[in-house]
Amino acid sequence: MDINALVDLQLVATHGSFGRASRESGRAKATLSRRVADLEQELGVRLVERGTQRLTLTSAGQLLLQRSEGPLREIEEAMTQASEGSIAPRGRLRIAAPLVFSQLALGRLSALFRAQYPQVELDVVAEDRMVDLVQEHFDLCIRINPGEDGNLVGRCFARDSLVLVAAPTLPMPRARAGLTHAVAAVVMPTYREGDVWSLREGKLLVAPQPVLRLSSLMMVKDAVCAGAGAALLPWSVAGTLVQAGQLKLWGEMGSEVELWVLHTSRRLQSPKVRAFVEFLCAQYPDGRFTA
Repeated sequence: MDINALVDLQLVATHGSFGRASRESGRAKATLSRRVADLEQELGVRLVERGTQRLTLTSAGQLLLQRSEGPLREIEEAMTQASEGSIAPRGRLRIAAPLVFSQLALGRLSALFRAQYPQVELDVVAEDRMVDLVQEHFDLCIRINPGEDGNLVGRCFARDSLVLVAAPTLPMPRARAGLTHAVAAVVMPTYREGDVWSLREGKLLVAPQPVLRLSSLMMVKDAVCAGAGAALLPWSVAGTLVQAGQLKLWGEMGSEVELWVLHTSRRLQSPKVRAFVEFLCAQYPDGRFTA
């Protein structure tokens, strides 16, 4: 397959006609038309619908451009760097990250990365939705405890832990073997009726009695500080408040939370992606996430 044919298809799709694509690019209209036709012939499918006013992509054409846009951009960057004799990361770097991590750390980290790599333009989208890196044109994503995905590779750059905290005014139950303590609690939507929180290696059992159900960890933190009840929070969210005496630590849950930076498993990894992965891992040399 001729890569130039893919570039021409992208050019024609962007401008909506062979004529406009020719005028904007300075390339012959006949050449553009021939290369798109040759590509259709090679694939055995129609890629564009040629209307009188404006052409449109077929579903096959849309799929081909969606899947090839990222690799084409990386090849273009690699060729530019090779021609300039430079391997400095540059260009737009689009990142998807969870809300809490973004609120706690990504503003500061983005500024530090930009200072180190001024030719990279960061575009960070903070949301808890599971994005599709290829379809939505993201270079990287940060995920918490990611599942298996053969299309993504990456590194665990930090770990966090869940702790049970409450305002100092709320009496902390005493650990007694076999005794479960009912406690007013602020919970997230993931809470399931009948859950029991096991702390201190099972020595303290807490049966949460939900008084508030909140969808944001930041809201949970504020409600707990205001004395609404106990709550499970990441140490990265609650740690500074515990150390300042605004919250009291009741215990730590046994399981750790892993934070991963992931990118597509394409063989050609751009310098900007590699630079950000290395930068992020270097920010947490002990492997612990602290805001």
